[in-house]
Order: sequence, then C-alpha cells, then structure tokens
Amino acid sequence: MPSFNYVAMDSQGKEQKGRIDADDQNDAQSKLKERGLYPTSINAAGDSGKKGGAKSRKPKGGGAMNALTFGSPKIRAKQLPTFTRQLATLLDAGLPLVRALRTLERQEKDVMAKRTMAALADGVEGGMTFSESLAQQRKSFDKLFVNMVRAGEASGALEQVLNRLADYMEKAARLRAKVKSALVYPIVVLTIALTITSGLMIFIVPKFAKMFDEMLGGEPLPALTEFVLGVSNFMVHSWYWGILGAIVLFIGLKAFKSTAFGSYFLDLVAIKMPPFSGLVMKSTVARFCATLGTLMQSGVSVLNALIIVRDTTGNAVVSKAVQVVHDAVKEGENMAKPMEQTRAFPIMVVSMVEVGEETGALPEMLGRIAKVYEDEVDMAVEAMTSLIEPFMIVILGVLIGGIVLAMFMPLIKLIDTLGG
Repeated sequence: MPSFNYVAMDSQGKEQKGRIDADDQNDAQSKLKERGLYPTSINAAGDSGKKGGAKSRKPKGGGAMNALTFGSPKIRAKQLPTFTRQLATLLDAGLPLVRALRTLERQEKDVMAKRTMAALADGVEGGMTFSESLAQQRKSFDKLFVNMVRAGEASGALEQVLNRLADYMEKAARLRAKVKSALVYPIVVLTIALTITSGLMIFIVPKFAKMFDEMLGGEPLPALTEFVLGVSNFMVHSWYWGILGAIVLFIGLKAFKSTAFGSYFLDLVAIKMPPFSGLVMKSTVARFCATLGTLMQSGVSVLNALIIVRDTTGNAVVSKAVQVVHDAVKEGENMAKPMEQTRAFPIMVVSMVEVGEETGALPEMLGRIAKVYEDEVDMAVEAMTSLIEPFMIVILGVLIGGIVLAMFMPLIKLIDTLGG
C-alpha cells in the first residue's frame, strides 16, 4: 500500500506531521479526519517534486490548504467583528454557510481577507465543519473564536453564537480603545517635554558653557549648573551611548518578559503600581468576565472555557489564578472559593460569581460583572486623565525651569563680579 507524508492540524490548531498508509490521497485524507486531523498538505512518500516524479494531487478542499501553505492570509482584528456580524446576518436570512462565505468573499476589497474567506469556503466545501476550517486559519481566528463556533455547530445555534461573538469583539475593542486613550495624553506630553529638553541641552546649554568658560575664568560653578552642563556634554558628545543603552534596556526587558517569571513580575507590577493599577485591574477583570460569560452562554463547557480564558486573558497573574480555578473546578469545587483564595480578583467579583453559581445563572452574572467593570474603566480613564494633566505640567515645569535656573545662577554671579 502506498505511503503519504502529511502535514495536518489537530482540533487545537497545532501542526502535526507524519506518514500514513493509504490507497490514494483522498483515502489518506479520510483516514486523517478519522483521527481528528485536518490535512494542509499530503504528498506521496519519496516525492521529490523532480521531473518524472509522482505529482502530488491536491486533496479536496485544497483552496484552504493552499491559502494556508502559501502566504498565510489573515483577517485583521479590526475586520473580524464586521465579518462575524455579516456572516451571522446572512445565515439568519437562510443562506447556506458556503454561499454566505462566498458572498462575503465577493464583496470584500481587502486581498488578504478575501483569500481567508475563500479558504474557509473551500474548507467547508471539502467536507470540513466550519470550526475545523477556522482552526486552519490560526492567524485570523483564535481558540476563543474556534471553540465558540464549535459549540454553536453542536447546539444548532451558529447564528446566535456568531452574533454573540461579534458583540464580544466590539466590546473588547471599545475597552482596548479606552485604555489606550488613557495612555495617549501622558505619552504626548512626555514626548513634547523630552523634545524641548533635548533641544535646550543640545543647542542652547553648550553656548552658555562656552560663555562661562570665557568670562568666569574657570571659577567653580553651582552644583546644579555643573550637573546640567555634564548632561548636556554627554548628549552632545556621547549620545550614541545613550541610544545603545536604550536599545540594550529594551532588548533586556523583552527578554525578561519572555520568561515565565518576568511576565508574571511585570504584570504584577502593572496591577499593583499606581496610577495605572486600578485601570489595568478593572480592564483585566472586565475582559475575564466577558470572555468567560460569552463562552458559557454559547455552550462551551466550564473547564474548556476556563482554559480558553487562561490563554486569552493577557495578564500572567490572572492567567495563573484562572489555572488554579480550573484545577479546583476539575476536582468538583465551585468557582467562587478558589477565586477568593487566589486573591487575584476583587471581593465583589467573587461574591457575584458565588451568587451566580447558587442561582444557576452564572453566565448572565458574569455578563453583568463585565458591564459594571467596563463602566468603571470609563470612570478610571476620566479620573486618571484629570490626575495626570497637572502632574505632567509639573514635570514639564521642573525640567525646563531647572535648566533655566541652572543657567542663570552663574549669570547672577557674573553680573555681581562685573558690577564690583
């Protein structure tokens, strides 16, 4: 029996490689699907691709495989809510899934998104379920998306799940935009302050230094002036060391964050250190509750939902806490008690989760908690903006004022000398 080398995706979206015995490529594809694998390429063993060699025949559904193998197209994050909402609307109107995907493909202008939609339609036409086809497009669709669609297919409520997904993604996008807006103002002010300060230190202060040398004849200068002149001299003559140090610091932080300890430590600092701690904590809790509630409402099991939330929460501290909750639930406990023991969640969240478990309405309760914390993120953004504004003005004043004062102190001494 002929042998075939294959590259396939498992149900978790991980790539698997191996060899399988089959009558032909279609038979190989069928056997792989029976194992829960979805092939992206199948080639006859020993096929070198040279002239005269056996040509591999693309299995059914090859459009999706070709799109994944060559170019790896993707739908951008900003496009996903619109795509999901439009697909739900078409399905709700009674269109078959493949026709709905082809309709969206025809009207899409973005080339990469168009290729992704074509790959999805080809995969479904090739005999895959929609969730299986989504799992092959890992760059566009994460575990949350794939598992919710899989739950929607199992329950026969795919349109409702897609609408729920679109709602979730739109809310998540609004939340990210609010957090980013809180960071824009201080970044802009700091950039302006550093630009003005750098201009003074590089172009103005050296002229004062030359004047002091000529007119004060090497007399000692005030400590503040000596410090400012030293910094100016470094920026003019040794600026490359500063850039090199910044690059080394950046690479070091990236390397540190890539480690498990570093990621946990930096996320812990973000949660605990003011003034951003409250905003980070509220946005993280809002995302946790919204994601978990949406998954459970869509029919995903609690254990599977907790695993997905752990991988998508975006904060190592909360991810570790969710893992503890998952392990406890796996042993038969409720969620509230291990959530409280981790001390990663506010008491109000733990209390509301406990009430949700007691009343059997946990998904709805999680949705309410998410709404509460999204509102609190709004208030935290406004409060932080109003707090940062005077703080930034003080920093700008100290920087500019300190330089001006450092330059005028020797001038006052010079004026007194000339007057004498």
